Amino acid sequence: MMKEKRFEWNPWLILKQNQSLVKFGVSFLLVGLVFRFLYTSGTTTTTSPSSIAVPSLEENSLDDAEEIQILHKGKCDLFIGNWIRDPLGPFYTNESCPIIESPQNCMKNGRPDSGYLYWRWKPRDCDVPRFNAKKFLKLMRDKSWAFIGDSISRNHVQSFLCILWKVEAAVEVYHDFEYKSRRWHFPSYNFTVSLIWSPLLLKADIHEDRNGVASSDIHLHLDKLDAKWADQYETFDYIILSGGKWFLKNIIYFENGKVVGCHNCKGAPEYGFDNAYRKALKLVFDFVINSEHNSLVLFRTASPDHFENGEWFSGGTCDRTAPFKEGRVKLKDIDAKMRLIEFEEFKKARVSMTESKTRVNLKIFDNTHLASLRPDGHPGLYREFHPQRRNVKVHDCLHWCLPGPVDSWNDLIMEMVLRS
Repeated sequence: MMKEKRFEWNPWLILKQNQSLVKFGVSFLLVGLVFRFLYTSGTTTTTSPSSIAVPSLEENSLDDAEEIQILHKGKCDLFIGNWIRDPLGPFYTNESCPIIESPQNCMKNGRPDSGYLYWRWKPRDCDVPRFNAKKFLKLMRDKSWAFIGDSISRNHVQSFLCILWKVEAAVEVYHDFEYKSRRWHFPSYNFTVSLIWSPLLLKADIHEDRNGVASSDIHLHLDKLDAKWADQYETFDYIILSGGKWFLKNIIYFENGKVVGCHNCKGAPEYGFDNAYRKALKLVFDFVINSEHNSLVLFRTASPDHFENGEWFSGGTCDRTAPFKEGRVKLKDIDAKMRLIEFEEFKKARVSMTESKTRVNLKIFDNTHLASLRPDGHPGLYREFHPQRRNVKVHDCLHWCLPGPVDSWNDLIMEMVLRS
């Protein structure tokens, strides 16, 4: 099919050449506009058969979210754009990086397609260079980074380290008993990267085994930060904080040592995950902006899942092999609500920062939208190796393959560091 050419109409030039042609053109244009108005007012727009199919995700209320529009300012919004083809492919392979954990090593676990490796994030109004590991390490000489959060943070730090590994192999200098909190050192640059396991960011009593099976509900203290990261906060120059999906678990909430409610549990009134998440973020942001520590803190918004036809426990799958285009998919209600809470609390924190003239540089890393466009980047069925897959039903549609889409997050992080 021939592509429609862009036509710019200059009526004054045409008038000089042929006045009758102008009259005919104007009449034709008016008739066309009337026909278009009458036609579109009585019909709905359809999608061409060649378009990427869109799952039945529920619409969200973010289109008019003033908070998000206000905070996305500047010459170029890094978080509005599309995933474009990248013939260069990933920075590393699943074999060249030794720290990729098995559940994210999709190629080793038998994933047959590789197209998901050849995309990179492109902001709408500017270009973001590929992450330059050597330049980054030079900038970070004698500095320290911390990734604080849940398993998505662990997913991210592996990607981050795999790229840096191309310049120098990191030395692991610490890990806890379960290898959930870890620290690496790059000797030539005296640069350290820490991963701190704190899935709720607050003090929490969690009773789960290594497979994530809980023996009891989580006890979450809404008025106390998790000391695992708060006590060493001032030792870090750069910090990526994140919350999210853990607030949807079965949780009993405490304040001043007393139960104030719960989420998905019995014996206490429903408190609402949204109220708990809002309170948690307020406590975290207040701590950050009232600290006298001069640091760059990036708050990464929650990473959405792409389960279709069910959830992880009810046969949900994620078998797509290409990204969505911008504007072709809506967030689930739960993800939209979570993102809106994050932006509202971040906006309040920014106001407080302005009023208190704090030294901390707090920015938001709006991961939710760009991650929502990558249904093809999850391990899915290939979260572990199975010679025979007929009886395997549980898909991972939340975490990310490595290499994979999460690698592009580092391009944006470097850009935000340079801008700051």
